[in-house]
Amino acid sequence: MKKLIVFLVSSIIILNASFLYGYSSNPEEFVKELVGEAINKLSDKNLTKEEKKIFVEKVALENVDIKALSLYTLGELRKSAEKDKLIKYQSTFEKYFLKSLTSRLADYSSSKFEVTSSEKKSASYTIVNSKVSPSDGSPEIKIDWRIYTKNPDKPLIRDLIVEGLSLARTQKEEFASILSSNNNDIIVLIQKLEEFVNN
Repeated sequence: MKKLIVFLVSSIIILNASFLYGYSSNPEEFVKELVGEAINKLSDKNLTKEEKKIFVEKVALENVDIKALSLYTLGELRKSAEKDKLIKYQSTFEKYFLKSLTSRLADYSSSKFEVTSSEKKSASYTIVNSKVSPSDGSPEIKIDWRIYTKNPDKPLIRDLIVEGLSLARTQKEEFASILSSNNNDIIVLIQKLEEFVNN
């Protein structure tokens, strides 16, 4: 399961955000505001672990396009899977996603974060470039945020590219490996995700 959670464990950075509404619709400012607010929240010693967990889950549901991510990581099988199984997969994926994130709540709470630039790729996507300086003295990490802007008033996070590696693509490849080893049985993949959620 270690490789299976590469994307989700790493993408805790995605969830450096807040309960508050009114973030900028400009992708670069959106990322700055979310991350800045999150660092404050996750480093707040007055908040309990459970409060931080609730915070992360709420932020993920509001600011990460989990539905699109679940379909992308399923690959071509999303087109042929039975509707009821697909719904079950998406529901389980969401729980898996949220647990993976909340299991590493404080990893980046004291890191230094900086947005360095951004580039509008199309009407639907903007790449926001940033870097993270871990508080433990580890090497600086370059992170590019893929922000979905089809609705210009509500940017959504679709992917992170960490040091050139797309985390969504990595997760898709891990899922594909599980599926190819099990005759493309989506139920097996769901069971793998459920095992992680329930442990």
